[in-house]
Amino acid sequence: MRSSAVCPITRRRLLLTSGALIGGLALEACAKTPHWSAGDDVTGVFPPLAFTLARATDGKIVTETDYRGRVPLLYFGYTFCPDVCPTTLLNIAQVLKRLGSSASQVRVLFVTVDPNRDTLPILKDYGAEFSPEVDGLRPTADQLAGLARRYRAAYSVSPGDKDHPYAVTHSSAIYVFDKHGNARVLLTSLSTNAPNIEGAAADLRQLLS
Repeated sequence: MRSSAVCPITRRRLLLTSGALIGGLALEACAKTPHWSAGDDVTGVFPPLAFTLARATDGKIVTETDYRGRVPLLYFGYTFCPDVCPTTLLNIAQVLKRLGSSASQVRVLFVTVDPNRDTLPILKDYGAEFSPEVDGLRPTADQLAGLARRYRAAYSVSPGDKDHPYAVTHSSAIYVFDKHGNARVLLTSLSTNAPNIEGAAADLRQLLS
């Protein structure tokens, strides 16, 4: 009767071959793990992109599926914002310039937290001041509350009265999704006066490729 045992030399070769294969797969997995230059990795932290909102450029009701195949940047703000919003959008515009023709594959989803004042025409004109890639989106109060809760974004609107001015506050982070709608990067420096433009451009290039 033939023995089914593997001789020591053959067993050693199998172990070496298996080890090399496993090691190669591990190296391949590491090579595919992206390194973000400007943002924080939020893969698996935030849920996929999902919304139903009115788009300012054409008045159409759009959802996340309208942006599949592109890299969406989700940002909560408002057009009457005196500082943070214009600073952020100007910095985003600089990032998009670094991308050249690839910028057309990016969409900046500017969701207003002040829909009472930010009408679709106002949002359309505001976005056009910064970049053609900016899509102003106007939610209802319930849509806004749900979307902000989904991405843990803070905001508040105080209409004001004769004793208190109209006041709006909101989170300043930018949520970056891949072409499949998965949350991948959280950018925070673009809302400051010391933005990491080159790093943000490098991060978007990874997602575009």
